[in-house]
Amino acid sequence: MNKELMEALDMLEKEKNISKDTLLESIENSLLTACKNHFGKADNVKVNINPVTGDFSVYAEKEVSETVEDDLLQISLAEAKMIDPKYDLGDIVQIPIKSKEFGRIATQNAKNVILQKIREEERKVLYNEYYNMEKDVVTGIVQRYLGKNISINLGRVDAILNETEQVKGEVFKPTERIKLYILEVKDTPKGPRISVSRTHPDLVKRLFESEVAEVKDGTVEIRAIAREAGSRTKIAVSSNDENVDPVGACVGINGARVNSIVNELRGEKIDIINWDDNPAYLIENALSPAKVICVVADEDEKEAQVIVPDYQLSLAIGKEGQNARLAARLTGYKIDIKSETQARELGLFEELGLEGQVENEESYGEEAYEDYQSDNEDNYQEEYQE
Repeated sequence: MNKELMEALDMLEKEKNISKDTLLESIENSLLTACKNHFGKADNVKVNINPVTGDFSVYAEKEVSETVEDDLLQISLAEAKMIDPKYDLGDIVQIPIKSKEFGRIATQNAKNVILQKIREEERKVLYNEYYNMEKDVVTGIVQRYLGKNISINLGRVDAILNETEQVKGEVFKPTERIKLYILEVKDTPKGPRISVSRTHPDLVKRLFESEVAEVKDGTVEIRAIAREAGSRTKIAVSSNDENVDPVGACVGINGARVNSIVNELRGEKIDIINWDDNPAYLIENALSPAKVICVVADEDEKEAQVIVPDYQLSLAIGKEGQNARLAARLTGYKIDIKSETQARELGLFEELGLEGQVENEESYGEEAYEDYQSDNEDNYQEEYQE
């Protein structure tokens, strides 16, 4: 039996990642429970288990007394002498207990103790495993729709993708594999409860970390990210190595790296810009692909005044204000965008002290705009414009 016991423990340790020592401890506790159920108490009962062979012994420690008042805790001198003549009053005698004598109820209770311990340890192992993956990206398999929520299998546990964490318009089929961001892992009596998301901005960040080696090793750093899930994301990147172009590293050859992330996000557009410690330059980059005449940023108030050519106003603002909105989130500045004509009518050039420093209006005519487009034909952003 001992051989079979150790084989079973080895199998449980391998399959459920539960320590063999923990399982042996649960067996020890189960035997103590059985003794308590059988005899009414087990305070003086000891269990020894050999962790190598699986051999175990159960015995009760009884004190040699002249008068026996509790036969569960005491033994008479005569009985002790029959076991070994060397025993004397006050000595402790170890009396073997045969587990085969336990009743059916005691045995069933012992079994329940072992099973309960296994379930507790399994929940603990699963919780610790997925808790360490919190704020990270995992691959899950779509199982079924639970109303408007989706049940996702993560391997050893199931997670719930709530309606609020789903990208509007995304529809999944059963058995489909998708990337998910683990929001939170909670420990419950029924096992870990895992909340996942497809809309969190850090999903994009983690995807870049897994796809771009320079981001993973810290050479390229993602400094800020703004996302409207399912539509567009803007990320600002910088390089800790002057020989590495952060934008080029994230885009990859022929856009291979960023395209794989776009495909994973079901066509969500991604704008990658250079981070700049100067807020004016950062805001100008953030409003890309729109061309900017000038940016005046107030670092104390976190506000910025931006002037763009007339024909670039709609591009700078974006569809339903999306481009300007994402730029504001990315930079942390409240951005007020005015066309060149509006700025002149309001006297902003004079107010900002820019009159005479800005090129005349013709320099931003259609001819210049065509040149701008031509110069940026191969730019990665052109692939993701509306």
